[in-house]
Amino acid sequence: MNDKFVLRPSQPTDTHAIFELIKALAEYEKLSHAVVGSVEALQKHLFGSRPYAEAIVAESDGKAVGFALYSYNYSTFLTKPGIYLEDLFVLPEYRRQGIGKAIFKYLAELAVERDCGRMEWSVLDWNKPAIAFYHQIGAEILADWRICRITF
Repeated sequence: MNDKFVLRPSQPTDTHAIFELIKALAEYEKLSHAVVGSVEALQKHLFGSRPYAEAIVAESDGKAVGFALYSYNYSTFLTKPGIYLEDLFVLPEYRRQGIGKAIFKYLAELAVERDCGRMEWSVLDWNKPAIAFYHQIGAEILADWRICRITF
């Protein structure tokens, strides 16, 4: 526990704040045009009758200042589930306070608790600060793998 911020599982009342953080992430990545979803869809997918993802909120003084959104994948080789971290974002003015590292620790502990075999995520090749951070926490960046995608 840190006295500057708190990490917690998201609640339905966090949906608007999470969506605002998603838009801030998209702006940082110069992908604002790609945000075509809605608060309502996010609410349904995080908290509806069939949730597709989960989220963690980082709060400072009661304000959402960061989030991580994740879902589960499956490793046939390990025959275990894994956590796939879709997005992690901390507002620029709250960076370098240990929030990102704390989020990874929280997710790693959750993965172990839920008997997951691994945790995976992607990083944009130009995002040198994130790549340096991932190396610092001991992550392996897989050079031989490329993301493939079909969008519907």
